[in-house]
Amino acid sequence: MERPEIASTDGTSEITSTTDGKIPSGRLLVAATMLEEIQMNANPMLDRPYPDLLTWLAEQDVEYEIHEHAEAFTAASVAKAEGVDPRTFAKVVGVTTDDGRNVLCVLDATDHLDLDKAARALGMSAVRLLTEAELAALAPGCEVGAIPAVGPLFGLTMYADHDVRDDPAISFNAGSHRFSARVDRALWERACGVVYADLAVESDRRPAWARS
Repeated sequence: MERPEIASTDGTSEITSTTDGKIPSGRLLVAATMLEEIQMNANPMLDRPYPDLLTWLAEQDVEYEIHEHAEAFTAASVAKAEGVDPRTFAKVVGVTTDDGRNVLCVLDATDHLDLDKAARALGMSAVRLLTEAELAALAPGCEVGAIPAVGPLFGLTMYADHDVRDDPAISFNAGSHRFSARVDRALWERACGVVYADLAVESDRRPAWARS
């Protein structure tokens, strides 16, 4: 089996090992970075919605519409490309706890996750964001950063901010940066077993004239 190459600072590839065949500690950070890149590159570039998502929605009797749009990489930009109110597009944020739980948190695309609030909702003193590589490993059939807001499909618990409950319908990435799914929020909520909590960073939503 070929040994993995480690890029040196001058752009060439090299392998440095000790006499016992182990990579020196000075190379571990580089190796870890390369492993993360390999894991991310292993995820496909989809020219269609993630097939398992469509199967799961059908099995759960959740009617859906699939929308194809220009490639976009943030929840707000996907909402714009799809032509929907960004407050009805689900931003998916993955967090992990000290006791080893991975959880998907869903917010309106206009909101940001408050990690302290997420920790309280999960009964923990603290949580941290999952890295893109960690999320990619949890959803290997999806493009990196395009995981659908369907936790059970990946064996993950779902929490959603209270504001999501105000939306009669929501959209989310369909496993691809070019396709999104739009579903009835109540049917999605039931099928995913969503737990609602206060998750979003506090923001002043008054009009500009009222804030002065």
